[in-house]
Amino acid sequence: MRTGLHGRGALFDTEPPGLAPRLVGLRPFQHGPSPYEHARDLPFVVFAGARGLGKSAVLAELRAAYEGRTPVALIDCEAERFARCPAGHPQASWSPVAQALVAIAWQLAEPVADAGRIPFPRLATGLLAVAAGGWNDRDVPRARREAERILLLNDTGSWGGAHTGRRVGRVTDRLTDPLTGSPPGTGSGKDSGTGCGTGTGPVVEPVVEAILEAFSEGVSPTHRRLRKAATWYRDHPNAGGNPKLGLLLLAGHFRAGGAPRTRAEGHLVRALLADLDDAYGGPLPRGSRPGRPVVLLDNAQAAPGTGLIGAVLRDRADGIADRVAFFAGLRGHGHPALRNAARGTLSGLARASGWEPGGTASSRALLVPLPPLSPDDTPRVVEAACRGLAVPSRLPRAAHRLTAGNPLGTALLAESARRNLPRGAVTPGDLLTAHLDRGDGDRPAYRELLDHLVPDGYRDGRRDALALLAVAHDRASACVLAEALLPAGFGTAGVLALEARLAEEGLPAVPGRFVGDPLLRALLLLELHRREPDHTTWRAAHHTLVAHYTDAPNAPDVPAAQDGPDGPDGGGTRRALYRLHHELALGTTEPAVSYLRDTFHHRPPAQWLSALAFLASAPYRPAVAPEVPGVPDGRTQVALGRAGTGPRPPDDVDTVLHLRVRRLLHGVWQVTDPLALPDPVVTERLRSELEHLSRLRPADAEPLRRASRHWPQDASAGRPLRVC
Repeated sequence: MRTGLHGRGALFDTEPPGLAPRLVGLRPFQHGPSPYEHARDLPFVVFAGARGLGKSAVLAELRAAYEGRTPVALIDCEAERFARCPAGHPQASWSPVAQALVAIAWQLAEPVADAGRIPFPRLATGLLAVAAGGWNDRDVPRARREAERILLLNDTGSWGGAHTGRRVGRVTDRLTDPLTGSPPGTGSGKDSGTGCGTGTGPVVEPVVEAILEAFSEGVSPTHRRLRKAATWYRDHPNAGGNPKLGLLLLAGHFRAGGAPRTRAEGHLVRALLADLDDAYGGPLPRGSRPGRPVVLLDNAQAAPGTGLIGAVLRDRADGIADRVAFFAGLRGHGHPALRNAARGTLSGLARASGWEPGGTASSRALLVPLPPLSPDDTPRVVEAACRGLAVPSRLPRAAHRLTAGNPLGTALLAESARRNLPRGAVTPGDLLTAHLDRGDGDRPAYRELLDHLVPDGYRDGRRDALALLAVAHDRASACVLAEALLPAGFGTAGVLALEARLAEEGLPAVPGRFVGDPLLRALLLLELHRREPDHTTWRAAHHTLVAHYTDAPNAPDVPAAQDGPDGPDGGGTRRALYRLHHELALGTTEPAVSYLRDTFHHRPPAQWLSALAFLASAPYRPAVAPEVPGVPDGRTQVALGRAGTGPRPPDDVDTVLHLRVRRLLHGVWQVTDPLALPDPVVTERLRSELEHLSRLRPADAEPLRRASRHWPQDASAGRPLRVC
């Protein structure tokens, strides 16, 4: 791969061919052919997942792989030009799907390799009929510009620019004549019907007649294409073999909106695909256009994407085949239009997709969740970005622990390392708070990441609310924070709205976390802590939840299988663990030490270890922030048992056990902190501490012995700690 995408070889490999060459029929970045996996029926491939998992990067790589070798079009369905009707343009003759078809056709038309420009006469004819529904005698210049742009979709580039311009100008004159020469009152563009039951404005019929007349004259290849394109509309449903009626029905259905417009848009999509079919199987020899054209839809959950996907899938289910390799990026993990889509793993597509179409339209799609980078991929990204620099040996694995393999997070952290390692930034926390110069201002890396990962709907002021709610464990505690610290109008409704949006974005639901995605949660908590110099909101949030979990000690627990860090023990512990978690975040450690000490002999070891790991996941924010380079980590001193690292244990407790639990808690806290580098001495100390504890529980010591082996390995590798 040209850009070094890691972990995506199943898509781009050439030996054996990955999914892309098997569907496109061409080797990526080469002109050589590749065997087809699907000779006729193709799956519509949809890459799914949350933000930052590399969907846009994969689509950009596909465009780069085939640009100049086969026709390629890439659109971002969330782009502004597809979001709303332009000012001054009638809404009745505009839609995101129609606008997207124009953008796709312009890109696909470009000459590639030894093949010339592709014309789109069917699409141009249909778009002209639809556009005429918005023309009127008060804005003739706009109508002319629109007609000229659409007519150029039929240009093959075989004539000089001046000749093409004159020809397009002549046809445009004929199409817009009805606007200037029609009887008074007939060019207003208001709907009055045409006698055909289409609901089109009165200007549409004369324009359609002008289209058919202009396209029927002449004997040039261009006119023959146009005549064939106009005739194609005689097969429009209910046209009865009459191309004029077919075009009028198309325009009327488009103007009607709703389901009729969806059908009209589907016919326009079919027109584009039929034009491509002509280019590949018509008068030109098949050998002059190897492979298949490629259409790439980024952010396909937005309006033009869902419309295009639905139209293609319906036609394919109806037996209307096409020659296009479609790939889309979808935020989230599904859509109603993909309800019965086949699902495959990226690694499982390396040699064959295994896809077979079913009986429904959505079964024609192949949904592929993009996985995060592996623990082996993340170091490669960091090392590739930092060539020539001395990269701390523990940084790549720590980066994976922070990002959980999120490709965007990994790439931005690697970029910060390239820039800021020479300036003394060493830990992931250093690199997140260090600045990136991206050309549009110098700002911390964590803010750059949040701008990409936090959905647009949160940027209206709700990102601050989401950062606060990232402290919460569930909906109930989020509502407590909202009630105490957010404006009065936010409340439960605001919490529910944010919760729903997180689910729509495809972010994971994790028991015990209101924001389940580990990278997003770490970034939000970092932003919350740095919101004010004295960390007022940060402290208030944790104090609020300490009070919440203290004031209602008898509140019923949620069953452990549904929520929380603890195993099934009859209830009563989860609230205590949540309270201790927030006290740890505020820097009060001894209550957590006492809890772990007092429960060590009375809880099953696996449950005790789970509680320890959960408490140690509390965010660490000492008086001097850990992301300030050069500040020693106080947890290391405690974990290694150095003098002056804690208060004296009470006289009536097992002092040895108390001190060992204190060292262990601080050690786990340090080596699992996503903003820190795991200290190798502390990592090894975990082994001995857990081994000693296992000797105190000889009858059921195996979970502790396994943890003594696994936890140092997991901490060093950047993996979550295994509790079994």
